[in-house]
Amino acid sequence: MKKEEFHLRALEQSDLDFLFNLENDVRLWKVSNTLLPFSRKTLSSYINNAHEDIFSIKQQRFVLSDSQQNPLGLIDLYDFDPVHHRAGVGIVIHSDFRGNGLAKKGLELLEKIAFNNLQLHQLFACVGSDNSSSLQLFEKLGYVMTGVKKEWNFYDHKFHDEILFQKINHV
Repeated sequence: MKKEEFHLRALEQSDLDFLFNLENDVRLWKVSNTLLPFSRKTLSSYINNAHEDIFSIKQQRFVLSDSQQNPLGLIDLYDFDPVHHRAGVGIVIHSDFRGNGLAKKGLELLEKIAFNNLQLHQLFACVGSDNSSSLQLFEKLGYVMTGVKKEWNFYDHKFHDEILFQKINHV
């Protein structure tokens, strides 16, 4: 697969089933801090309002798609802070497409938007200490571990540490 076969795009109503399946995948709830399922109506309304400006709502969700516009994953900017030129990043690839380097491609595409278009100085990510795939992804792309939030998240009947990564754009 060539890198140019993939791109980030806005959410569309045609993504509703994809979004519904990802948001309601209970295996992902521990990383998204979700406790209850989402309805199709709620997610449809979310998609309808996804056009709102990142400067107003302080977040932006992108769909990682192939050349036929098929959704493969989601990547978010959150806690967008234009004053301090930073934002958090979160990424999920649908289980059918994991292990193919798509998270890396999606994150690289997001970094171009964040650093070039939005003129951010840094991105940060909070990753569970037991999420080895995400830990490797952020390290591979030059994010630096800058902290550990001890016993930060509670799931699977115990507390888990969360690792804080930062990537500073020195260009």
